[in-house]
Amino acid sequence: MPPPLGLIFTIEVDGKPTVAFEARQLREAAELSKEEWLRDDLNALSSKGVPLCGIGSKLRARIANEPERLAYREAAKGAHLSDDILFAYLVELDGIGLKAKGK
Repeated sequence: MPPPLGLIFTIEVDGKPTVAFEARQLREAAELSKEEWLRDDLNALSSKGVPLCGIGSKLRARIANEPERLAYREAAKGAHLSDDILFAYLVELDGIGLKAKGK
């Protein structure tokens, strides 16, 4: 597991907590939520047959609450050492279940 960067944040998609990750500060987390590749990834994933993100969806980063931090820490336990960002999905992904993903 990589050394912790700092705080754990959550990205909400249209107000729904969707993915948790670590960043040094809220500004860094907010910048990540604006990345086109992240939106593309979220557009490609679905939960219960519904895409996680649509063309007009609003993404917003915020500090994660305790259950979201716990979900991230649990996902991080099984992660391999990497320089990638570890994402812990807070929703069940179709065909995968709850899962951590590096980017």
